[in-house]
Amino acid sequence: MPMPYQIDAARALEIKTDQLSIINQFSSSLLQLDTLDELFEYVTTQVVNRLGFVDCVIYLADRDTDTLNQVASMGIAHARDKYQAERKIIRFSEGITGAVASTGKAVIIDDVSKDCRYIADNRPAQSELCVPLIYKEKVLGVIDCEHPIKNYFTNAHLEILTTVAHLLSAKINQVNTVTSLKHTVRQLNDAQKLESSLLQIANLTYKASDLDTFFETLHSIINSLLPADNFFIALYDKQVDILDLVYIVEEGIQTHAHKKISKEQLKDTASYYLLKSDRVLLLNQDDYLQHIEQGDFKLVGRLSDSWLGVPFKANNRMSGVIVVQSYDNKLHYNEHDSDLLTYVSRQISMAIDRQLARQELEHKALHDELTGLANRSLLIERIKHAILRLSRGKKGTSHALLYLDFDRFKSINDSLGHEVGDHFLIKICELIKGTVRSTDTFARLGGDEFAIFMENITHRNQVNEALKRINTVLSKPLNVDSHLLQASTSIGIAFSESTDDKAYLLLQQADAAMYEAKSSGRGQVKFFNNTMRKKLKTHADIENDLQHGIEHNEFELYFQPIFTIANSDVVGFEALVRWHHPKKGFVPPNEFIPIAETTGQIINLDLHLLELAAQHIANWHKQGHRFLKVTVNVSSRHFASLDFVAQIHALYNKYQLPLGSLCLEITESGLIANLDLATQIIEGLSPLKVKLCLDDFGTGYSALGYLHQLPIHILKIDKSFIDHLNKTNNPLVEAILSLAQSLNFEVVAEGIETQEQLSILQSTQCNYGQGFLKSKPVNAQQAITLINKPL
Repeated sequence: MPMPYQIDAARALEIKTDQLSIINQFSSSLLQLDTLDELFEYVTTQVVNRLGFVDCVIYLADRDTDTLNQVASMGIAHARDKYQAERKIIRFSEGITGAVASTGKAVIIDDVSKDCRYIADNRPAQSELCVPLIYKEKVLGVIDCEHPIKNYFTNAHLEILTTVAHLLSAKINQVNTVTSLKHTVRQLNDAQKLESSLLQIANLTYKASDLDTFFETLHSIINSLLPADNFFIALYDKQVDILDLVYIVEEGIQTHAHKKISKEQLKDTASYYLLKSDRVLLLNQDDYLQHIEQGDFKLVGRLSDSWLGVPFKANNRMSGVIVVQSYDNKLHYNEHDSDLLTYVSRQISMAIDRQLARQELEHKALHDELTGLANRSLLIERIKHAILRLSRGKKGTSHALLYLDFDRFKSINDSLGHEVGDHFLIKICELIKGTVRSTDTFARLGGDEFAIFMENITHRNQVNEALKRINTVLSKPLNVDSHLLQASTSIGIAFSESTDDKAYLLLQQADAAMYEAKSSGRGQVKFFNNTMRKKLKTHADIENDLQHGIEHNEFELYFQPIFTIANSDVVGFEALVRWHHPKKGFVPPNEFIPIAETTGQIINLDLHLLELAAQHIANWHKQGHRFLKVTVNVSSRHFASLDFVAQIHALYNKYQLPLGSLCLEITESGLIANLDLATQIIEGLSPLKVKLCLDDFGTGYSALGYLHQLPIHILKIDKSFIDHLNKTNNPLVEAILSLAQSLNFEVVAEGIETQEQLSILQSTQCNYGQGFLKSKPVNAQQAITLINKPL
């Protein structure tokens, strides 16, 4: 009995030819199809349907979950729109389709009711044909066809569907490969773009000169990586408890004005919550509303659809937030955006930290560390700019510079200590700062010297009013560290009225006026005048001529004998400098030594005089005269560098001087800043037996500090004490001699001018003396005649 639906050979040939035509057309069409959706639509509607299959579902395999996922389906024509396979997802362990996916082998089921694996859907079938989609032995999915009649599918059906599956598998692999390649290229492009952007941000962090430029450029880079049309950066200064929105972009438009959120508003903002939580917040609209309901913050402005904020910390004082917002319900930020913004926040942190550090360094470079006032450099810059502005000012406008020196500060420093002295200065500065105008510059020039630069003075009465205010605030005693101290200041004033004026000259003029005020007594004020101008001119001329004098041997040493108090035997000389100026004639030391000290020329002058002394010692030694010491006065500046040790050693070697023949003398008033270094220098000279003599002992306030900390060998009692030796000894002289004896110091009494003074000293423990009673300073030739006989 013939099988149902058998057809004759002619009809079979016709069907076969039609199928081959469909397959050929399918093969050709595959070249035009670029996406899987187009491919599956074409297979189900244009291929399988035309092959006469009334029900077909295509599944793709997911190897990660071992499931088959429906991607296309086709039912009978009159019910196609309503047809839905009941199972969209089938495990590999389920049903006939799962078995085919697991084994990779096609099956024909003549009667599905007899197969326990069959899973019925909305329209149960009677027979089933299931073919795997395989490419290079890898199962990509299955094509599952069902029919409402038993024994419907034949080997011919299996052959044609296998051909379709083979072509479809190859195309699926091709599309997947192209898609994967496109995705890889896109990823590479994105990664390259991200890498380039991150590199731009890193470079920007180190090159940006100011924060405004940094934020603007940073935003443009961020906007190329993620949507940032609504973006802001805010800085929080915990000292003032204010949030400053330093960069704001709203709807792609930058708002240049900073917005400051006050303490009252701050606690209600999401930004403040972000700072407190110190963690990244990625919020959708529901998350944002939930935080509001919980009372974490309030809604400020309009509600965003997506909100991403990242906190950062610049330093112990400054922290901040960077926030992007989306008001488009199709645009939501993700974890990738969060990671990117976190990286950006670190760069902002570094940039702000560097900027703040730079500002701090710039502030330190231009301000005094103790008082916080402007320093000399900043003062001079402001004077320069102010002088230039005189050309644009009203006629009669001038600037005034007040040069202040606090009276008796040195005695406070020495008697009560540097800490009390510092606190004293700070308190005075706070008082004076309250008297100056906002446009004035109050500066510390060094030590106890300060300046107030008053710009745009229209009447000199303004200066007088300022002086009154200063005197008023300093009139009452100050309680400093439980010490009641009275402040007063000597003030010199100079004016600038022309654009031809120079800042450094104005400073010199005010300084000169201050010294005149100081010499007149405490709390005095002097205005710069022509007499002072002439004096400054003389100083300037001396400064210019000093180096010329050294180079042209205009300086000569005179020698005053140092003799024994007991029998007036000469034991050495103090070398004293004389300047024979080619135009001015004799210039006294008190006229050029202070200038040389101030300008630093004293270093070269001292070295020149030390060499002259070494030459004289060497000559006397060659002539066979007995050993004598020559003491040369030197500036305390030499005790700030170990080079001085090498320089003295070089002199001893060059002139073959007897050990201990060239000695050094410093004045008590010439303070040595670094006593440890000075001690190293003196100890470095000990192999040469160089002795250090402390001149003018008893006139300063640092003597005891020197005695305890420096390896001093000789004390010189100042002439002012010797002047008071009349008939009886001076108690202060006795005290100095007693102190010297206990410390094993030699003592030289200076300025012995009467026999009475010498006689009194002969009854004491004083070792040596010098003074006009025995000899005035004499030149080198005359000094030779004094060597071999008592004075």
